[in-house]
Amino acid sequence: MRKKLNQLGYLGWIIGMSALILFGCSSLRHELFQSNAFDLGIFDQAVYLISQGQPPISSFIGFHILGDHAAWIFYPLALLYKIYPSVYWLFAVQAAALALGALPTWHLARQAGLKENLAIAVVFVYLLQPLLFNANLFDFHPEVIAVPLLLAAVLAARLDRLGWFCLSIFPVLGCKEVLPLTVAGMGVWLVLFEKRRLYGAIAICAGVAWFLIATQVIIPYFNSAEAIAMVRYSYLGNSVLDIAKNIVLQPGLLVGRVFSLANLEYLVLLLAPVIWALSPQGIKPLVGAIPCLALNILADYSPQKNLIHQYSVPALPFLALAVISSLAAGRGWLPNKRAIILWSLLAFLCLAKFPHFGGKYLKSLDTWQATKQAIAQIQTKGSVYTTAEICPHLSHRKLITFTTSDSPPADLNTYNYVLLNVRHPGWSNSQEFTANLANQLKNNQGFQLKYQRDDVYLFVKVA
Repeated sequence: MRKKLNQLGYLGWIIGMSALILFGCSSLRHELFQSNAFDLGIFDQAVYLISQGQPPISSFIGFHILGDHAAWIFYPLALLYKIYPSVYWLFAVQAAALALGALPTWHLARQAGLKENLAIAVVFVYLLQPLLFNANLFDFHPEVIAVPLLLAAVLAARLDRLGWFCLSIFPVLGCKEVLPLTVAGMGVWLVLFEKRRLYGAIAICAGVAWFLIATQVIIPYFNSAEAIAMVRYSYLGNSVLDIAKNIVLQPGLLVGRVFSLANLEYLVLLLAPVIWALSPQGIKPLVGAIPCLALNILADYSPQKNLIHQYSVPALPFLALAVISSLAAGRGWLPNKRAIILWSLLAFLCLAKFPHFGGKYLKSLDTWQATKQAIAQIQTKGSVYTTAEICPHLSHRKLITFTTSDSPPADLNTYNYVLLNVRHPGWSNSQEFTANLANQLKNNQGFQLKYQRDDVYLFVKVA
């Protein structure tokens, strides 16, 4: 008993330290003005508005947040903003969710018969996944909440705990409209390979039903259109049902998209951290990752084919399960705990984006203090027009939009504040556009220049 408590204490220390590191990294990136209106600003504004009892209509996208990804998980997240409204709650939830995935991973490893040292090695394999670290850095995305819950659902199924299984998959459905497909994929794996027919049937039915409800009812109701991401699959059709039909009836449309160097590179990078453990006996759990991987492979959108963004996060639980299955079957190239951890560490050092903190994330450090001081001057909930990188620092209001050279504002008088960084105009802007906008505001009788330092300008609308 004492030995088991010591193991859990050691595991708890690993999870706690991991959560702190992940939270610290995402918070530091945000503080360095490297987070963005898309997607952190959207989600932070929506959660804030929900917490204030207001309709969560994000001014960045122009419609109700449920019309984006049918992610009702933002409503319980808003309870945290009722305690104190802060974007750092989202970073904390994300870091905690990703780190807590190590707990069911360890239990699954032990339940599969792995010895303590190998179970801990699998925990490090999970926590050192470059995808996990990179997704944590890239703003906030609610699908990270699904990672520990999917692992917990598998553990519940193997332990024959039906109530816990249902309780685990329910929140997953509300994190993003495509995650029900992953739940259904997990269900197929449970039926075919785990012989958990009841659990698999529940997952398949719940996943398919909620996917149809989310994409055919909720999103069109709140968005008056199909899901935004449909444009990435336009070569297959203009709606979810059209795409599904064409995949079945016109498979030739897929050939040129599936078999490409971009997809090959994507799969190699995704599997490299665990390639040593993949074996015919161990790859069966990857059935659960097929919906996620298929969406990314078929997408005509390059960010879905890398380890930088969040799109591959639903595959993380099944990569961990594949490692466990291979080790339990006595397969895998690496002989011991030390070798496994060293390989995972090497993969992390090669593919994780921590070097950005020494280069890319410091590019606007010369205007950091001026930008912070300008933000401090905005003391009301009035409307704001500013750069995409500054938006997540000011998104607790009804109206905030970001500057873009391609779409200048029709009427600057719509805004109470205009905050510009001419030296670092940010995503979707040019220095020329931002400088001209600043000069235009200087000559606008309706605005007063309230703050200026290091090419950072804050204009306030004259009452």
